Amino acid sequence: MTEKNLPAELASHLFTSSKEEGGRLPSERELAEHFSVSRGQIREALAILEAMRIVERRAKSGIYLTTREASVEAMALFARAGVPLDPVQIYETVELRKIHEIKAAELACSRATEENYERLREILAASEARIGAGEGLAREDRDFHLEIVRATQNSVFHRICSIYYVMGEQRLPIYFGDLERSRRSHADHLQIFDALLRRDGNLAQALMSAHLQGAESYWKGLIGAGEDTVRAAS
Repeated sequence: MTEKNLPAELASHLFTSSKEEGGRLPSERELAEHFSVSRGQIREALAILEAMRIVERRAKSGIYLTTREASVEAMALFARAGVPLDPVQIYETVELRKIHEIKAAELACSRATEENYERLREILAASEARIGAGEGLAREDRDFHLEIVRATQNSVFHRICSIYYVMGEQRLPIYFGDLERSRRSHADHLQIFDALLRRDGNLAQALMSAHLQGAESYWKGLIGAGEDTVRAAS
């Protein structure tokens, strides 16, 4: 195991080994033995997790899980480590993504460069090929939306929105497993792209809002169907 992977693996292990939120976790010595690394490496990894508000180290007491206060970056780390997110968090993430990307569509209309437009054309062409092959658009959907955010020319905005797609990395292939959903999504993308080309910010916002409503409704429906259903799709 590399030091780069240790925080993610440690987060996953602590999540599964804890019986409850706020519960006491294994000691540094026990964790070092479990991962076959030094206590110094464990201490550094714990410092990262503490900064992300995943754990709390209490003097003369131990290490405790505090995932309910975890940062957005921590939620992305959970997703990469295969730790299931809370169903409500999944829905709230989709809702927040919608808010950000509607604004991104508006900004992109005034800031997009020819390079952004060319990249969007490439993604749309790849989407058509993928659909023609009977495959879903998980990767192309992510690329299309993030290129619009990139077209705002705001690198921090792009980094924030990229986190949402890390968190949904395991779920997008399931969502786009329905080929008809992929076709509808591609048709929406073509309309959004046309609005961007025309630099019509109001239309781009309206189209993006309607487009993302489908994903929002999908996850809201799963939550209504029960927590087990949502976890199975995450």
